[in-house]
Amino acid sequence: MTGLCGKRIILGSGSPRRRELLHSLDIDFMVDTGTDFKESFNTGHPDGFVPERMSDGKSLGFHRPLEKDEILITADTMVFCGNEMMGKPRDRADAVRMLKDLSGNEHQVITAVTIRSCDGMRSFSDMSRVWFKDLTDEEINYYIDTYKPYDKAGAYGCQEWIGAIGISRIEGSFYNIMGFPVHRVWEELHRFLEG
Repeated sequence: MTGLCGKRIILGSGSPRRRELLHSLDIDFMVDTGTDFKESFNTGHPDGFVPERMSDGKSLGFHRPLEKDEILITADTMVFCGNEMMGKPRDRADAVRMLKDLSGNEHQVITAVTIRSCDGMRSFSDMSRVWFKDLTDEEINYYIDTYKPYDKAGAYGCQEWIGAIGISRIEGSFYNIMGFPVHRVWEELHRFLEG
């Protein structure tokens, strides 16, 4: 497929995983990550709506006005474990801490997506539940040193080695855990175009 109804699709994300997943829908798109939005959130107050506020912020902070035939797609993913809201780890020690917290526990992954044109905006969220086995220190250290998951919420990628050896159960979309619920993106893009 080439575009949707003659629209030019812009993915406002530098994530290679989101590029790969949007490409899997056979939609032509370009990537433009220019935004004035500064990512920050209050870690003391876990809030399932934070990913949507972040995704909206990335969209509304886009570095230029959208043209009439353009649709911008932005997204944000966060991991929620117990009372903690996990974004991307600050450094190696933070990544170790996050994986130790996820080890042997269940957590939620929420990805929010914002679709915007010059005529309107629609945001939605998708949630998946993930269970990790008890991870050993050796497994955690190997994963961090080999895969360097510093650009991933919760310090892990479910499609990487840690997912293969560590995830024991999933409820919800695997692609949502990767950071882009493509089944919902497809549906919501069509709803957005229908007005």
